Amino acid sequence: MAQQTPPGLADLARLADPAVIADPYPLLAAFREASPFSVLDGALVVFGRYEDCSAILRDPRASSERERSRLVPPELRERDHGRTRSFLSLDPPDHTRLRRLVATAFTPRVVATLAPRIGQITGELLSAAAGGDAGGDVGGELELVGELAYPLPVRIISGLLGVPEQDHARFAGWSAKLAHSVQPSFGVIDPSELAEIERASDEFAEYFTELIAARRQAPGDDLLTKLIRAEDAGDRLTTAELIATCVLLLVAGHETTVGLISNAMLALLRNPGQLAALVANPDLAAAAVEETLRYDPPVQMTGRVATQGMAVSAVPSGDGAVLLLLLAATGRDPAVVADPDVFDIERDAREHLAFAAGPHFCLGAPLARLEATIALRAIAERVVNPRLDEAELAYKANFNLRGPARMVIGFDEISPEQAKCA
Repeated sequence: MAQQTPPGLADLARLADPAVIADPYPLLAAFREASPFSVLDGALVVFGRYEDCSAILRDPRASSERERSRLVPPELRERDHGRTRSFLSLDPPDHTRLRRLVATAFTPRVVATLAPRIGQITGELLSAAAGGDAGGDVGGELELVGELAYPLPVRIISGLLGVPEQDHARFAGWSAKLAHSVQPSFGVIDPSELAEIERASDEFAEYFTELIAARRQAPGDDLLTKLIRAEDAGDRLTTAELIATCVLLLVAGHETTVGLISNAMLALLRNPGQLAALVANPDLAAAAVEETLRYDPPVQMTGRVATQGMAVSAVPSGDGAVLLLLLAATGRDPAVVADPDVFDIERDAREHLAFAAGPHFCLGAPLARLEATIALRAIAERVVNPRLDEAELAYKANFNLRGPARMVIGFDEISPEQAKCA
């Protein structure tokens, strides 16, 4: 890419190339250095520098209501008008009202009480990979995504929402399909993929309409019941708002955590010194999670819509312009991070934008951090001599909620769970 030539739509479309998905950071670095830059006659402005993205995420003029974009055709804007959306895609005051209602049922106290359950599930999954509760002593393989990173968060979020265990597999299937709806399209949308997303959305809505009705009749000890009961100044979530919120919690609470756990282990295995440091001191697990969020975040980008004549870095975007924020590029911005391409779990990596910032800061961040921390600690304490099979590493086609689809780890043994206290 010529330095004097701003990137264009074709360059952005390369992010969906499977070869780039495996390592998007050289391309993201080029975008960051060129940013901010505009494409589509200024209807899309791309930002990759930490300072710019941080400012936009906190600017009340940066709208999260995508139908305000000039890129949305009038017929689609008309179709989407009045459609119930999650609070992720709303501005104040609607966003404030819905988020406050959800937050009352998603407090830090509730998240903290989940630690024993998360630890139990993690232990069970590792023991199953070892060949049984007694552990294994002949070595073996752990397919990290399918055997740990995927089932752990889906069991947690399913349990939180009161989804029966026999429906967890169907729940996970919806999650995988709906995840494709949260990434931008830089070209022609595949009609079959769009149809799959719509079908998953309809099936999810039908399922939760019935589950919500059942919980209204017979309340349970779950998050869905708490959301149904949640009140603020006499206000409540409607059934449509409940469904939209459950979709958000499913995708944000599951797919992103899968990527966080997988990306963290991949970085550790590719940096043996860092893995050795974690094994020697499992208390570094939380720091390893933060470094992963900076170094290889599971959410690579997000978007806002410019309103009220906002300008960033003296770049007038124009009302209705989409502001594409390359969150993954900001984590490696040399202006704010020393040696940004070095994975170092002992650095202070808390000043990242992996969970966004401002009013839309990720509500589920404490849960994602807790799940990933418990998983990394358990692996460090129980999996002996883990090593990555690079030939078996494969990435999902999703370039925004990015992470491995398959990741095989060889090991000498997985110690029995009680060995954690030795």
